[in-house]
Amino acid sequence: MLTKRIIPCLDIKDGRTVKGVNFVNLRDAGDPVELAAQYASEQADELVFLDISATEQKRKTLADLVLRVAAAIDIPFTVGGGIISVSDVEILLKNGADKVSINSAAVKNPNLIDELANQFGSQCVVVAIDAKQINGQWKVHLVGGKVPTELNLFDWAKEVESRGAGEILFTSMDHDGTKQGFANEALAQLSEEINLPIIASGGAGKVSHFMDTFTYGKADAALAASVFHFGEIGIPELKKELKLQQVAVRLDG
Repeated sequence: MLTKRIIPCLDIKDGRTVKGVNFVNLRDAGDPVELAAQYASEQADELVFLDISATEQKRKTLADLVLRVAAAIDIPFTVGGGIISVSDVEILLKNGADKVSINSAAVKNPNLIDELANQFGSQCVVVAIDAKQINGQWKVHLVGGKVPTELNLFDWAKEVESRGAGEILFTSMDHDGTKQGFANEALAQLSEEINLPIIASGGAGKVSHFMDTFTYGKADAALAASVFHFGEIGIPELKKELKLQQVAVRLDG
């Protein structure tokens, strides 16, 4: 049985870690390098770093900050935000990223997924999908959730898979920051319709939410931010509880 992964997410704005609710009302959550080192020591399975204002501000990801975070950790590290080309990815991989996450750029130029998969391998390419329900349909949103599209979540996920992505990071904008649980119904449907590993994002508030997304949502990994940043859930305690509930997790010692 494949182990389920616990992934803290560092949303970066102006060089600081931030967290909001439904993608707005951001508040400071600390120094990204310190948080990254802490999570690595607490047995997080991976770390995701998202420069959330890079696309909106039409600038590149903070490569120097990526370098400093990479130096502080010894776990797989995914970086996203402002990536629009093969050369952008080359810089981030040289600075210590193991994988990259693309979102708006993938929708605007789907061929980018093919290019990155061909150049660096599918295992390096994570496609992040931000979606919310509009009139009962899950619609994909771009630029940090600010720009709605007519793209259907499930149709886009299938195309992403066909173009060579290695993983999907699905964030429910409706659940983000609410601490009411993950979008398990949509996650379960995604897992039925595609064969890629799926990272669940948006809605973690307590230990049972992680349990639910691994069982009912069939997610391969669960990503969270504020519950970890503000000390509401400790990763070692979370993993111990999941193991007690017969969820396969990596737990040292």
